[in-house]
Amino acid sequence: MPVGISGLRKIKSAVFAALEVLAMGWFSRQLRDGTKLEYDQGKDDKWCVYVTEPGGYRNPPRDVDCFSQLKELSKKFDPDSLYDDYVAVYEQVRKNVDNSVFDRIAAAADKYSPDSLKVEKLLSILYLTTIAEENKEHAQVGKRIKRLGIHMLLKENIPANEAADYTRGMKGWAIEKLCEERGF
Repeated sequence: MPVGISGLRKIKSAVFAALEVLAMGWFSRQLRDGTKLEYDQGKDDKWCVYVTEPGGYRNPPRDVDCFSQLKELSKKFDPDSLYDDYVAVYEQVRKNVDNSVFDRIAAAADKYSPDSLKVEKLLSILYLTTIAEENKEHAQVGKRIKRLGIHMLLKENIPANEAADYTRGMKGWAIEKLCEERGF
């Protein structure tokens, strides 16, 4: 059965739509500016977070980059407020994503105008990466490791690169002790 030009265009469109779905991870969330956040298979597990900026490349966010952005925001906004908003997100973290948390993040970010979108994006990324920590196989401290880094960054004023890598190579019991000393 011959297919006309319009039929070929429809087939092409359907193929490209299917390829886009296949290229996406197993969870995907699009933010107001078109940024896509998703989970997909990483080198260790299926909980690798990827960020795709509009028209950009798909990359996993690094803690040091997120922490650097938080540190910059803490120069403009109250660090305690930023920390409290992260903790409110942290307290919502379970083993799976709750989409309603993104609405709460967007509402909390509104007070950081003109950087509300930047804060929303950052807290959303931190929400997903904190869930990933909670799901890491053989992780002894789970999500608390992310909170420890952010606590050190915003409450103890430790530089972003140090806070991001502080626990690298530490035993779980030592990290647990650091968390307990800080009340979580």
